[in-house]
Amino acid sequence: MKKFKFPSAYTILFILIALVSALTWVIPAGSYDMAFNSTLGQEVPIAGTWHRVAPHAQGIAEMVLAPIDGFYNHKTHEAGAIDVALFILVVGGFLGVVTKTGAIDAGIERVTQRLRGKEEWMIPILMALFAAGGTVYGMAEESLPFYSLMVPVMIAARFDAVVGAAMVLLGAGIGTIGSTINPFATVIAANAAGIPFTAGIGLRLLILAFGWVVCVIWVMRYAIKVRNDPSKSLVADMQEENRTFFLGNRQDGQLEFNLTRKIILLVFVLTFAVMIYGVSVRGWWMAEISGVFLVAAIITGLIARLSEEALTSTFIEGARDLLGVALIIGIARGIVVIMDNGMISHSVLRAAESVVSGLSSALFISVVFLLEGLLSFLVPSSSGLAVLTMPVMAPLADFAQVNRELVVTAYQTASGLVNLLTPTSAVVMGGLAIARIPYIRWLKWIAPLFAILLIFLVLSLSLAALL
Repeated sequence: MKKFKFPSAYTILFILIALVSALTWVIPAGSYDMAFNSTLGQEVPIAGTWHRVAPHAQGIAEMVLAPIDGFYNHKTHEAGAIDVALFILVVGGFLGVVTKTGAIDAGIERVTQRLRGKEEWMIPILMALFAAGGTVYGMAEESLPFYSLMVPVMIAARFDAVVGAAMVLLGAGIGTIGSTINPFATVIAANAAGIPFTAGIGLRLLILAFGWVVCVIWVMRYAIKVRNDPSKSLVADMQEENRTFFLGNRQDGQLEFNLTRKIILLVFVLTFAVMIYGVSVRGWWMAEISGVFLVAAIITGLIARLSEEALTSTFIEGARDLLGVALIIGIARGIVVIMDNGMISHSVLRAAESVVSGLSSALFISVVFLLEGLLSFLVPSSSGLAVLTMPVMAPLADFAQVNRELVVTAYQTASGLVNLLTPTSAVVMGGLAIARIPYIRWLKWIAPLFAILLIFLVLSLSLAALL
């Protein structure tokens, strides 16, 4: 009997598009009255104003067009995920050029030699840096290039691709769960709730610290187990294939770590530093940081004395390696397109509003957390979820005698937690695709950790509501 093989990420996302399309035939179409919020600079829903609208059931044609509209809406001509997808292709080209020079492989050899026997201590340090990015500015799409850097380093250090991916995804993810001044989650949600974004920061710092410790222990424990026994790896059957893919340029002898490669590695590091500075300080987004990586690729080619033909062909080959990731990002956004076009996003929110009305304080905040998690599955964008739910949920907290900052914390922790594993997140699916980790294996590996964090967050919010 043929063994069942779990479908790929592409198939999973197409199935979800079909399921959500089917829901538009079942869930009544509806909408809240909207009001312009001058602080947020956009329309937000008004609590208690949901009303039915004409049905917008999504059929076969809409299902087919959903992944296309995920990139670029053919009706409204509004950009969807096209900017992120193009960013991924440019990063792929940049990484292809840098890899061609051998600088990364030579650098990896030096790092692993110096840390021989204590490689696992890279994990807490790097996860702390990613957590800082998550808590300060909600590191999400910006984390995708780091997978191509961390996975080879971890494989060379006798770990596996899962360790490299987990350092990035869990590091940035726990930072987002414990967001302190994240403008794309905490600040937007607090503004929509009508409170200062610093309100409740003490609880969020506690969540950040506890979550980081738990995630570091989880990853280090797994990493040491894999190093001691490679057969325990989640991707043990892909071990040789992954080594060839990620460390293919490595030769039998030691690569020369010459001046040219050192300068290229310096440019490599500075490129990421400029990206982080631009996003967190200058307010850059995908167009600007794509430009940074494009210029860095050209500079790298010049330093390495690549010919014009070698530079352009290598760049295109690198972009081709991440083409599948770019496609996943657009397809994932197609799910949100179906919900919005089917006019059921507000209907789902209205159902959530009716569930939390009249509950006690501790039960109210726990249910809000769970509902925000469910809604985050359907709306993986943290800023989009904040604008959608906070104007409705925050006023309800007053009736339940719960401080509004707890509702903000419930929203951001639920959104961050779900975005560690939801297949509707372009960051999750894109990151796993770059690391070559099958989604179902990641789900199996992270499930116990997810349960630990879920219990801790619910208990923390409930106790805070009672105090």
